[in-house]
Amino acid sequence: MSAALTPALRHIATPPRTCYIPPTISTQGFPPNMRKLSLALAFAALLCIPAAAQDAAVMATVQHFVDAFNKGDTKTAILLCTVEAHIIDEFPPFQWHGAGACAKWSADYDHDARKNAITGGVVTLGSPRHVDIVRDRAYVVVPADYAYKQNGKPMKETASLLTVVLRKTAGGWHIAAWSWSKN
Repeated sequence: MSAALTPALRHIATPPRTCYIPPTISTQGFPPNMRKLSLALAFAALLCIPAAAQDAAVMATVQHFVDAFNKGDTKTAILLCTVEAHIIDEFPPFQWHGAGACAKWSADYDHDARKNAITGGVVTLGSPRHVDIVRDRAYVVVPADYAYKQNGKPMKETASLLTVVLRKTAGGWHIAAWSWSKN
C-alpha cells in the first residue's frame, strides 16, 4: 500500500468513538510498518462483510430452487432459472440447454419418475464446498442427498454433488447452469 493511500484509508479503518476498541488494537505507538499492516487488515475485514452477504444471497437462490423442487412447485423452480440454462442430470436425455431448459428438464424428470415409479423426491443440501462470486457470476458446489420412494420402497442417493452457476440480474440471482453428480 502506498504512503499516499494510508492517510486516506485511516479514516475508514478507525471506527467512531462510540465503538469500543480494546487498547491492544490501537495503531498509536506502533512502528509505521505495523500501522500500515493494521490498517490493511482492518480494510480487508470491511471487504469480507459484503462477501458474506453475497454468499448468503447466492445460497438462498440455490436453496429456494431445491425447496421448490421438494414441494413439486415447478413454476417457482423454473422462474429461478435464466431463460437459457444448461443442465446435466442422471436421467435421459442427460442434458438440457437453451431456451426453456429448466421447463424441459422438469417435464423429463416427471416422465422418468413416472416410468420408474419414483415418488416423493426430496433433495437435502449439505454445507457448500465452494461459493465463488465474481461480479455478476457465482459458482457453487454443494453436497446433496436425494431421498425418494421407488415402487413404495424408500431409497436414497447420498454424497452426490450439486454444482450450480448463477448470474445476477436486476431481479436477483438466477440459475444459469447446474449439474447433478450422483455418487
